[in-house]
Amino acid sequence: MKFFVINGPNLNMLGVREPAVYGSTTYADLVALIQHTAEELQVEVEIVQSNHEGTLVDEIQRAYGKADGIVINPAAYTHTSVAILDALKAVALPAVEVHISNVKEREDFRQISYAGQACFDTVMGEGIEGYRTAMRILKKKLTQQS
Repeated sequence: MKFFVINGPNLNMLGVREPAVYGSTTYADLVALIQHTAEELQVEVEIVQSNHEGTLVDEIQRAYGKADGIVINPAAYTHTSVAILDALKAVALPAVEVHISNVKEREDFRQISYAGQACFDTVMGEGIEGYRTAMRILKKKLTQQS
């Protein structure tokens, strides 16, 4: 079983960017957590991060035929990108949306998630631990499907 974990803009700045909202852990800490969780779940994982919408679309499309499911944090593109929504719909892989902060408690414009419309579940407000939760949810779904 293989997962793609796809991270959007500014996640490479974890630990620097708004620590009151996103915490002090770094992107390297997040990558280590994802890799450790993949080992625990006995799944293969490919982790990507980009600040560019088209690159994220390319990575979602690349997952087709290579991954069993996707964990995605589209970050700011959550609220703006129909292209990411369409890519997720096109590949039709089970996907879980994850957000480090609880976007429901933030600005009005963050209340809309385009990407989430193509995901079967959303995890938010758990800090980077939300990735562990999302990966477990995805593994459970894929196990039940087989």
